[in-house]
Amino acid sequence: MRASEGEPLVRLGWTEVMLDAFADAERHSDRGAGIARRTGRLYMLSQLLLSKAYAHFLTCRITTALELADEAAAIARALGSGELLGFTLAVRALVLQQARPPGDPAVLAAAEEAAAAVEGTGRSWWSTLSRSLLAFAALGAGDPHRARDVLLDAGGGKDLPLLQPSLRPEYLELLVASALAVGEVEEAEHWAERALKEAERLGPATRRAAALRALGQVEAGSGHQAEAARAFAEAARESARAGATLREAQSLLLGAPLMKAGGDGARATGMWRRGRRLAEQGGALLLVALVDRTGPAVHGHGDATGPAEVPAGKLSLLTAREREIAHLVAEGLTNQAVASRLCLSPRTVESHVARVYRKTGVPSRAALATLLARHAGTARKAPPLP
Repeated sequence: MRASEGEPLVRLGWTEVMLDAFADAERHSDRGAGIARRTGRLYMLSQLLLSKAYAHFLTCRITTALELADEAAAIARALGSGELLGFTLAVRALVLQQARPPGDPAVLAAAEEAAAAVEGTGRSWWSTLSRSLLAFAALGAGDPHRARDVLLDAGGGKDLPLLQPSLRPEYLELLVASALAVGEVEEAEHWAERALKEAERLGPATRRAAALRALGQVEAGSGHQAEAARAFAEAARESARAGATLREAQSLLLGAPLMKAGGDGARATGMWRRGRRLAEQGGALLLVALVDRTGPAVHGHGDATGPAEVPAGKLSLLTAREREIAHLVAEGLTNQAVASRLCLSPRTVESHVARVYRKTGVPSRAALATLLARHAGTARKAPPLP
């Protein structure tokens, strides 16, 4: 086979990943990688390794996904192409996020390096994707405002015309999470509705699962626990049908506490156990942390709204400023009132509150107040800042 005949395998591999044909994508990526290695076509090899890495990522083989992404990144660095390097590093950062515990600073640093690599390259498909994936790392770092801003900027505005259509439901799912984190419920509802429409138009099961998770977040945020549980359970079924094990585990773990709150304890336990097994077997440390966070609620020790009872050790993860803000919020102060008292901007307070929620695993102000009350003996107000 001539070297040029291997190039269509790059496009084919990525297309099959986007169509949920993961086994076919891996087979064609391996075939193309063999050709690329024999003929010294490193540019092609980097892309083929990356498409295989993304297939491993979605099927929850995180260790091998990161190994493949690391090899692809090493080749891209050697080639010196800004767009290829940015794209490769962005996908690697997405994989790294699942390979590390929540809040690991290496994830955001990796995503920022990817975005920096495409600076000055215009708004090509490569550079747009590199910039947009930074939003996932920003949200994981507890900065929903930045996540939203990054994604809307990369996407060309609220209509997101520049974003890859086949990935829009996942991006819209992120916008839902970002909006809810700062209390913008109507905006979250808008993004969730659009995600459902986009997924219906696209067809693949993973796109529908992303839209259903977006819907589940909105329903949970509105207190509709039974509806939220059904949405997450359906997202898990769609993900399983596609073979997207990572997204199945994610959907199960997000839905289990809501299923418990809705009165179906047996099903909630089954969802949680399967989600735990898939996350642990796949090496998805980010989801393993979600296992720990949701377990108490599923097993009957959290309040009805979610994982409210969190080990006191989780409070030690908060910075002094976060502890100070957590106590003020628990006292019933609004973000604006906290901002006025501490001479901060409301946006800064919102970002701190979002990080408190992420670190402690609580879903609401009421749950945060309950957590602090339950650990009153050990959780003291933050000391004065220097």
